[in-house]
Amino acid sequence: MSADEQKRAVGVAAAAMIEDGMTVGLGTGSTAAFFVEALAARKLKLTCVSTSEVTAAQARSLGMTVIDLDEAGLIDLTVDGADEIGPGLDVIKGGGAALLREKLVWEASRRRIAIADASKRSAQLGRFPLPIEVIAFGHVSTAARVATALKGCGIDAAPVLRIKDGSPVLTDSGNYIYDAACGAIPDVHGLGAALKMVTGVVEHGLFLGLAAEALIATDQGVLTLYP
Repeated sequence: MSADEQKRAVGVAAAAMIEDGMTVGLGTGSTAAFFVEALAARKLKLTCVSTSEVTAAQARSLGMTVIDLDEAGLIDLTVDGADEIGPGLDVIKGGGAALLREKLVWEASRRRIAIADASKRSAQLGRFPLPIEVIAFGHVSTAARVATALKGCGIDAAPVLRIKDGSPVLTDSGNYIYDAACGAIPDVHGLGAALKMVTGVVEHGLFLGLAAEALIATDQGVLTLYP
């Protein structure tokens, strides 16, 4: 199967896990978009919370009810894509520049399922550049402190401002994204803690200990993984 065929297969498999009456968190990205499409086709009575404005627009265009996170309270289940899935189902996210809202929705959920095609599995996190969301004000100095934090964790990587069409990428919250090509991350929990301590960093793309399951699409079918 092509990558898109795998993404569609895993999106359909995840949509089949949703039950009528649930409050569902909708992820962001190409794989999550297939999930939203498949979920809408089931015509269930759902309340949805979106991790981005792009996903919210897609869901509403398909006739789904989307409410704010504060209105929703505790979410029954969130299904979201992943840029990389490592041991213990630790995940790197943020390729779609929605990591802050994604993590807020994940942490407000009783259960979280990561969905991905087979290429996203990794023996050690760090193959995908780590997205780091920062406040726009003073972002260059923040990036310098991020580089210091990375070095303190044994990672020699210079954070690079994400640019699109000649301008910095803006998140839905008006922040910037820096990407750090870490390579293999020796201590994901240590790095996550170090980045959270940097003034100016809003959030990082390490989603650690959050996913209860991962659905991985392969040519042989959809695999279910547990931590």
